[in-house]
Amino acid sequence: MSNEQVAYTTSTAEKPLQITDIYELEKVAEKLIPSGGWGYLHGGAGDEWTMRQNTKAFNHKTIIPRILANMDKPELQTSIFGTGLRLPVIMAPVAAQGLANEEAEEGTAKGVAAAGTIMAISSYAGKSIEEIAKAGGGAPQWFQLYLSKDDGFNRYVLDQAKENGMKAVVLTADATVGGNREADIRNHFTFPLPMANLAKYGQGKGQSIADIYARALQKIAPADIEKVAAYTGLPVIVKGVQSPADAMLAIGAGAAGIYVSNHGGRQLDGGPASFDVLQPVAEAVDKRVPVIFDSGIRRGQHIFKALADGADIVAIGRPAIYGLAVGGWEGVKSVFDYFYRELEMVMQLAGTKTIEDIKNTHLVSRLKLHLDNTLN
Repeated sequence: MSNEQVAYTTSTAEKPLQITDIYELEKVAEKLIPSGGWGYLHGGAGDEWTMRQNTKAFNHKTIIPRILANMDKPELQTSIFGTGLRLPVIMAPVAAQGLANEEAEEGTAKGVAAAGTIMAISSYAGKSIEEIAKAGGGAPQWFQLYLSKDDGFNRYVLDQAKENGMKAVVLTADATVGGNREADIRNHFTFPLPMANLAKYGQGKGQSIADIYARALQKIAPADIEKVAAYTGLPVIVKGVQSPADAMLAIGAGAAGIYVSNHGGRQLDGGPASFDVLQPVAEAVDKRVPVIFDSGIRRGQHIFKALADGADIVAIGRPAIYGLAVGGWEGVKSVFDYFYRELEMVMQLAGTKTIEDIKNTHLVSRLKLHLDNTLN
């Protein structure tokens, strides 16, 4: 297959993966990942309507080009919790990355570190926190916690997070029961590889994600945020927020960050796109704490719009996993480089020099444009 037919080149030391289109990268990754693993990594809940809307919803608002801004060389660096980032994009927590490539989470950690940003490590990673931290070479990392019914497990993984230098805990609150992931059901999918943290408790390999959720996860209350923060002494970011009311409850309980996400459309099908709830949640937060956003990002324009609508940084999951599948750690870095290039271009065309400039940009809804054009 020639380079003209695909949007990538083979990853080698002399010629790293070159990405021009995440959608084409996805097609290549699908050919490389076995069907069971692909269904788990790529699939959403139910009819996958919400998963598809996550990307489509970015078209609900538009960016107005600025042509007389007299500006070049946009500056993409930013920071969160005192950690400097090369770009406002981090790695979202994704379980069982060994399904995509034998380098697994170690490859992702190496690629994310090389990209100059943060990796969030899943509770259900195939590699241990220690192994992933070592692969990151000291780069900043966060630990994502699925709060278990077994408090011994909670203490065990949080101790590992503290001992290995994690900078924050991402408390996922939207997965107290598994979504209706029909691809996993059709494929009779169970995890073929162990999960390092769960293996200690006799779980993971040979189980479905629904089995793991049912046996392990507990419902989360505001008091759990306080408990995790007190135990670790780390900032606790509450992930899965989709309503202003939940954002206020989380902040009231001591959350140091609000993470707007619908789990990539993998939980409640028929729920709103993540982007559609971002602005009202961010307005309710009112800069009390940082806002992180994920679900559906495939373009630099999407990152720009999320930042303009209230996010401080964004996270990507599936695109980085596709890069891992195709090019190992270099493929992961190439995905972040792709988003860097696209966001830099969008910033230039929109007349925004810095990330703060993007946050002060006003997007225009397509409905308003339609009404204005009709009236004129």
